[in-house]
Amino acid sequence: MRVVDLIKKTDSTAFSFEVLPPIKGTGIEKLYDTIETLLEFDPKYINITTHRSEYVYKDLGNGLFERNRLRRRPGTVAVAAALSNKYRITTVPHILCSGFSREDIEYELLDLQFLGITDLLVLRGDKAKHESTFTPEPNGPSHAIELEEQINNFNNGVFVDGSPIKITRTPFSYGIACYPEKHEESPNLDQDIYWLKKKVEAGAEYAVTQLFYDNKKFFKFVEKVREAGIDTPIIPGIKPFRKLSQLTVVPKTFKVDIPQELALEALKCQTDEEASQLGVEWCINQCKELINYGVPSIHFYSVGAVDSIKQVAKVIY
Repeated sequence: MRVVDLIKKTDSTAFSFEVLPPIKGTGIEKLYDTIETLLEFDPKYINITTHRSEYVYKDLGNGLFERNRLRRRPGTVAVAAALSNKYRITTVPHILCSGFSREDIEYELLDLQFLGITDLLVLRGDKAKHESTFTPEPNGPSHAIELEEQINNFNNGVFVDGSPIKITRTPFSYGIACYPEKHEESPNLDQDIYWLKKKVEAGAEYAVTQLFYDNKKFFKFVEKVREAGIDTPIIPGIKPFRKLSQLTVVPKTFKVDIPQELALEALKCQTDEEASQLGVEWCINQCKELINYGVPSIHFYSVGAVDSIKQVAKVIY
C-alpha cells in the first residue's frame, strides 16, 4: 500500500521514522535494534536515507595524487529489502540526484522493482563536500523535478535511452521534501513554494518537511502552501533536541532557527542529559500541538535520538 494511502487510512495521526544504513564495515544489527525500539508505536513506514559517493585523494609520494571513490554508507536498496522482509513494514528508500547519473538511477529503480519496493522519497540531495554549489553527475539530473520525470517515464514503460520496458510492474509512487523555513538555496519562501507546487504537479503525492522546532513557522508554511493550491499531505519532520552543542550545530547544519524560548531554557542546562530531557518535553508539546492542528502523520528523524523519540511516542501515541 502506498505511503499516501497508509497515512490517509489511519484514524489517528500516523507514526513513521527515518534511519541511516549501517556505516561501511559494520553490521545491520544496530539498525534492527533501532527498529525494534520503535515498533510498539505501529510505524506505517520507515524511510532509509542514502548518500552520494565522495572522493578521497591518496598521496602517491611523487607529487601525484590518486582519486578514489568512497561510500561510507552503502546499501540503501539492500537495507530497504531487509527491513521490508523482516518486519513487513513499508520501506521508503531515498532516491537522489546528487552523485548519480540517470543510468545509475535506472538500475536502482530496476533493483527496487524486482524486490517489490515501490515507495520512494525523491530528493536532489546535498552538494559534495568539495563543491561550492551543487553540480550534477555527467548525464545526471540537476533537480528533483528532473528525477521525477525519469521515474514517471519508467512508470510509463520507457528507459532513459528511449527504449521500451517490455514487462511493467507496480508503478513507483513517491514523496518529496519541503522546507517550512525555505531551502537554503532559495531566494525566498514564495519561490520555494512555487517549486514545491511544480513537483506536486509532476506527480509527488505528499511532502515531508525538513526538521523544525517552531510550530508557528510550520503552520504559516502550510497556510501559504494551501493558498498556492497545493492540497497534498504535508508531513512534519521532527527531531527532539538532544545536546547543548545543537544550539549552534542545528542552525548551521539544517538552516533552521531554534525558537528563543527553547534556546533560553537550553542555556540553563548544565549537562547534555538535562538538555535531552528538555528536548523531550519540548517535542511532546510540539507534537501535541501538531496533532491538534490535524497533521496526518508525524515523521521522526531517529539518528542519535532513538531513546528520546521513544519517550515522546509513549506520551503521544
